[in-house]
Amino acid sequence: MLYQLSYTPALAEARPLTKAQAIGNPLCLTRAGHVLCSATMHAPITPPVPIETLLLAYRSGIFPMADRREDADIFWVEPRERAILPLDGLHVSKSLRKVLRADRYAVTVDQAFEPVIRACAEPREDHPETWISERIVQSYLGLHRAGHAHSVECWLTQPDGGRVLVGGLYGVSFDRVFCGESMFSRADNASKVALAWLVALLRQAGFTLLDCQFMTEHLRSMGAVEIPQRDYRRLVELAHGAPRTSLGTAWRHFAEGADYAWGAGVAAGAAAGAGAGAAGAAGEALAAGLGEAPGAGRAADAGSASPGQRIAQFLTHTS
Repeated sequence: MLYQLSYTPALAEARPLTKAQAIGNPLCLTRAGHVLCSATMHAPITPPVPIETLLLAYRSGIFPMADRREDADIFWVEPRERAILPLDGLHVSKSLRKVLRADRYAVTVDQAFEPVIRACAEPREDHPETWISERIVQSYLGLHRAGHAHSVECWLTQPDGGRVLVGGLYGVSFDRVFCGESMFSRADNASKVALAWLVALLRQAGFTLLDCQFMTEHLRSMGAVEIPQRDYRRLVELAHGAPRTSLGTAWRHFAEGADYAWGAGVAAGAAAGAGAGAAGAAGEALAAGLGEAPGAGRAADAGSASPGQRIAQFLTHTS
């Protein structure tokens, strides 16, 4: 099925296109075996895509891209084969486990969403052009403010005590689904550390599906697999419903007691952004009707282990 998304700022709806309509539609084209349809608004200024439209798209199994950084137009993409990373199937190599246990990087959630998405949009040797246009950046900043887009950041401590952002990823969340959008790395294994933390956080929070969109060799080496789009849509349907807790509270479960004081507000911030209406894990759990939040305020059975050691142990026991 091909989709063109049409919308006004107050209303969004997806309607199916026949193959003939898509071929004859100047807003649709085919790229690398995938059908893409432009969602240009007829206005002198192209505003961010409305939050409701983005969430409708993701729930329908499609997502936006741009041809180039400067493009105001976007295209809606529905891959025929979808890459997902089973949350119990992450491949943690011995070398990555060693990096995690050494706490080479301090890891936070939602502390630098805009720097992360802009770092992901920077040109790379193998990808001199980017699909993350300024319109997409602004659209996802809106999703982030609404509590539906999150980032995982990796920081490297400097000799003067300061910290530099050296890796991370961002993605979109709805129900118990997390759609990874992009990642970047400016230091060895930084993006792999961010992905390992993400998988642990999603499992701890009660998510069931991690969408990677397109397969790459890097993702394949980490355990990603490809499934038909129809099977992916079924998994999205099965993931309907709220997770146990927020990613921020899951982060605190692993980071409690670490020298992450500068990022300690992440749990409350993420909960507030998701509309939980509670600053602490206990309050969030009560608001959700869940009783005591899992791991609230402590990392169960972690003893005096460091955050990275807890993550490595958790992934070893659950993968």
